[in-house]
Amino acid sequence: MNSRLLCVALCAALAACSNSGSSSSSASSAPSAAASAGSKTIGVSIQNREAQFYQSMESGMKAEAAKYGYSLVVVDANRDNAKQQSQVEDFISNKVDAIVLTPYDSTAIGSAIAEANKANIPVFTADIASTSKLGTVVAHIASDNVQGGMQAAKLVCQAVGKSGTVAILDEPEVTSVQDRVRGFKQGLQTYCPGVTVVADVDAGGERAKADSSMSDVLQSNPGIKAVFGINDDSALGAVSAIKAAGLTGKIAVVGYDATPEAQSAIKAGTMYGDAIQYPDKIGALTIDTIHEYFAGKTPPKVVHVPVGTYTR
Repeated sequence: MNSRLLCVALCAALAACSNSGSSSSSASSAPSAAASAGSKTIGVSIQNREAQFYQSMESGMKAEAAKYGYSLVVVDANRDNAKQQSQVEDFISNKVDAIVLTPYDSTAIGSAIAEANKANIPVFTADIASTSKLGTVVAHIASDNVQGGMQAAKLVCQAVGKSGTVAILDEPEVTSVQDRVRGFKQGLQTYCPGVTVVADVDAGGERAKADSSMSDVLQSNPGIKAVFGINDDSALGAVSAIKAAGLTGKIAVVGYDATPEAQSAIKAGTMYGDAIQYPDKIGALTIDTIHEYFAGKTPPKVVHVPVGTYTR
């Protein structure tokens, strides 16, 4: 009996040594990013999850979050501020570790951000910024939309030459669009000052409304040479109106985003070109910025992603 007990004790001691050696070996190797980050949950409210741009941005977030071992809870605000406010409240109730917003209403979202601040949950914005005086955002990650607007202006100047008239299909309540339009107008002054804007209309960023708005612009400005759509739905709506008026090929259409459908239109010649954003990069950089914050670093207040051009 004593010898059997001694054998069991020896086996247990050997097992303990084996486990201790394994643990020591693991600790001495460099820990993975996921292991060092720990388990974190990030709540993401996207203003319009059906848009191709935001689908790409979400994919970039998910791929980057997987590297750090973070969990994402992504919800669709459906272009409804009240719904987005409620989603933030849900995130707070569920005690997420961080919140990412693409605000539908840049001013009204401030109260929800302030509530998250009270709960000590850091808030980040992607693509669209908060303009409210309420609430504090740790960092905003987005395309350099002023530079992107200038890229769109450069394309228009290439298409129409040194003189002519152009229209803008706008969405003035959105901060990123405000920057695009400002950059576009600066770009015209820089690259072709003889080209003037004769119409700047609110098309809501939606294809059907852009189609209708462009039809009105064509009736009021029959000699127009180009149109800048602040996103590709606006540009493709303009393409539809121009086609209905029998003016395809006579009016240059420049959009913003370079979605697959817009790229096809550019290749077909019904659109001249696009300012191209990189939403997957915006998504990835958003998660990287949150990771910096979790690590105790102070990220920049604004992280810009350059905008390029896409032409035939």
